[in-house]
Amino acid sequence: MASPFVGIAVSVSLIALILRFSFKAQHPQRLFTVEELSIYNGTHDGLPILLGILGSVFDVTKGKAHYGLGGAYHHFAGRDASRAFISGNFTGDGLTDSLQGLSSTEVKSVVDWRDFYFRSYKYVGLLVGRYYDSQGKPTKYLKGVEAKAARGAQLLEKQKKEEAKLPSCNSRWSQGEGGEVWCDIGYPRLVQRPLEIALMGKMSKRCVCFKEDELSQPGLEVYKGCDYLANICKV
Repeated sequence: MASPFVGIAVSVSLIALILRFSFKAQHPQRLFTVEELSIYNGTHDGLPILLGILGSVFDVTKGKAHYGLGGAYHHFAGRDASRAFISGNFTGDGLTDSLQGLSSTEVKSVVDWRDFYFRSYKYVGLLVGRYYDSQGKPTKYLKGVEAKAARGAQLLEKQKKEEAKLPSCNSRWSQGEGGEVWCDIGYPRLVQRPLEIALMGKMSKRCVCFKEDELSQPGLEVYKGCDYLANICKV
């Protein structure tokens, strides 16, 4: 007498096979629901691995080592976790498609990630919800995100031009000696970037070289453990 578990295994395999051919038969502009997208989360060998970002859905099966079960990016599979691309929070509420509260430059970074997937992976459709409606049309939320990202790009370009006026420090790092910054002319100081540029605290300050007669300016920070007139500082 055949084991009932054999029947269950056959049924699971058959369902996966049906879903696989159903997926391939769909028009490239397929519309996914959240529930449908969750099926393609890398846990079924017979199905492609999909992820969403800003409502666009991509087939990342060729990156199975990364997006499949046990992979470093598996948390992105089968869902739209747009916020996590910039926040780095891959648990609980961090795995959400909401960008509420992010700065314009952070939103631009998420849009850049979406562009990366368009360049690197196969686009397969849209996720119905926050960014696209049931007809596959962009929502006001998506248009707002793209407008905010455009403002972020403008701000970064403006900041780039402003920072070009102040010479950046030289820097180097080695495993044996750690990191250090230095100035060929002047003295290294940390200066605060605008809050909009400070991506999650990772880019909040930059090292700039100032001449001695400029060191009295407000907002210049001496590196911890570095002498006031040292031109090389450990970091």
